[in-house]
Amino acid sequence: MSALATLILLSLKLNFRNRMAILYGYLFPLIFLVAFWALYRNDPVPLALHLGQLVTITVLGGACFGLPTTIVSERERGVWRRYALAPAPRWLFVASILIARYVLLLTAALLQIALALAFGMPLPAHPLVFFIAFTVTAIAFMAIGLVIAMLVDNVPAVQALGQCIFLPMLIIGGVAVRLESLPTWAQTASAFFPGRYAVAALQSAATGSGRAPFELLALLLIALAAGIAAAGLFRWDRQFTPNRAWVAVALGMWVAIGVWNQARPVAVAQPVKDTKEAGTPQTYAAPAVARTWRDVTDADIARIAFDRLPPDEGIVSPVARPDEEPDPVLAPQLERIQAALPGWAPGNVADPVQRARNLLLLAAVPDLMQMEQVERFVPRLVFARLQTVIPPRDLPKILCWIAMHPDDGGDAAIHTLQAFGLPDPTGPATPFHGREMLYAFKLLGRLTGNIKAPR
Repeated sequence: MSALATLILLSLKLNFRNRMAILYGYLFPLIFLVAFWALYRNDPVPLALHLGQLVTITVLGGACFGLPTTIVSERERGVWRRYALAPAPRWLFVASILIARYVLLLTAALLQIALALAFGMPLPAHPLVFFIAFTVTAIAFMAIGLVIAMLVDNVPAVQALGQCIFLPMLIIGGVAVRLESLPTWAQTASAFFPGRYAVAALQSAATGSGRAPFELLALLLIALAAGIAAAGLFRWDRQFTPNRAWVAVALGMWVAIGVWNQARPVAVAQPVKDTKEAGTPQTYAAPAVARTWRDVTDADIARIAFDRLPPDEGIVSPVARPDEEPDPVLAPQLERIQAALPGWAPGNVADPVQRARNLLLLAAVPDLMQMEQVERFVPRLVFARLQTVIPPRDLPKILCWIAMHPDDGGDAAIHTLQAFGLPDPTGPATPFHGREMLYAFKLLGRLTGNIKAPR
């Protein structure tokens, strides 16, 4: 054990002398953290809904770049040839490198979490489970890093191959972009990337139930397959050419896990629409001939093309399914909104049309300000409130009128949302009117039976 401890300390020293390893291991994750905070600073709980993504990026960067960069650079300098000639068992050298890398990953993750806490993020809901999920994730990605290190001959090749794994996993693998924001084909493709399961396991421990058995099992199987492949490819010197057929073992497990995931009878994220535009009233219906909201007829409503509306699961005017539960970290924010609705003055004005407009604007603000997940659940509260404060015989007519005339009426209510814990929007109100229109169409479709929930 003393020999192993000595080798671990030696590996740590060598790692800290490698500038590229330090860059990818420590600076890279902090850059992502600041970027996520800037993008999602309007979230009710800063960074809490993205901790799984951020820690996965930390481990992924250390595995795809830091670990193989260290191994390959040492091998290029002949350090590994000296290891091979040493009297100690060879497995000690590999074990010391992996343990040292795990320590580096752990300290980088702790640094990242500490900065996130400084930004206002709470501690993970299940710290022990989070640590277990982190360890399993680290094992899986370090095994992948070993495969990369054994395949390539020099550090530039590490960068090239690492990017081939790192970037797709970030963009379409459910790591940097949440699954529900990906198009259908990318959601399907993400099942074949390990990053998806790492994010799910870590996020579940951070803010959810803390239970992710399939994801943890998937990561362990991926680690096992990659470990076998790395053992088959293993070489002490760059002059030896590995049998690259071993790569099929590691990739084969990715495919098997992806197929298994697709066959599981579980709810998955739904496709999104690629547009970010709300359109105009004429996008969804012919111009109405009614002079006031009271003149709206069933024929006017029948002319609406409800099938053209953005899907409820998309990034434009999202609405959570009736059976969908919010992340527990959002519960206080949603409870606050629900409790404040009855006493909100703009939601109780005498004019029923303006009353409905004000409530619909409440749903529009989180959507346009990209308040992660909150934007999906606030419309459900608004829809319920509208059905409480507007007579049932008038509500369909009012919603149709608002949808066909989204720019009418006042928008002062948009600057009175502090009672709900929502930010005060800046800039023109026109984009919010567009979302107001979409939510009016969506509730109207539900009331008339033209939209079945869930869609």
